[in-house]
Amino acid sequence: MKFANPCPVAFTTRIMGGKWKARIVWALIRNDKLRFSDLRRACPPISDRILSKELKELQDWALVSRKEYPVIPPKTEYSLTPLGWTLEPLMAAMAEWGGKHRETIADPADATARPPRRPLHA
Repeated sequence: MKFANPCPVAFTTRIMGGKWKARIVWALIRNDKLRFSDLRRACPPISDRILSKELKELQDWALVSRKEYPVIPPKTEYSLTPLGWTLEPLMAAMAEWGGKHRETIADPADATARPPRRPLHA
């Protein structure tokens, strides 16, 4: 598949963009294999519908594999493919950066923690 934008960062964010994909991949890196309910618990407050959608997209990109077991009740496990595991250094770097800067960057959703705005032109 060919992409119109040659920028590798644009390509990566197209695949891993959104609120949940990085968290799903990180959960699978940390746990190797997870069932659907375990993934939901690892990524609160994700809904079942969104988790299903994101997992399907990650499967379409060949980053996540799904294994169904022929048992009652049904058992399905998700894990990273070899291509998915190539994201581990990227995810580890994101985790390190987040841990290092979490306390120094104000959450825009928290109005009390917001630093005063600087004028655009000084």
